[in-house]
Amino acid sequence: MGTEQTSFNPTWTTDVELSKEFRVHRCTIWAWAREGRIPKPVKIGPNTTRWDRAAVIHALLSDGSV
Repeated sequence: MGTEQTSFNPTWTTDVELSKEFRVHRCTIWAWAREGRIPKPVKIGPNTTRWDRAAVIHALLSDGSV
């Protein structure tokens, strides 16, 4: 039996996409990140910042927000 490795590829999403999904203003997404309610975004390029969608949903489910 071999050891299988599972790779995890996050689904990156923007503040605009998250704000539409959760029906809040995009400033709220940034405020939640500052407050620690959701993980901080990852800078994936010079002018590109994204969130791991699954991590955001998990964080909001854990604190009862969703």
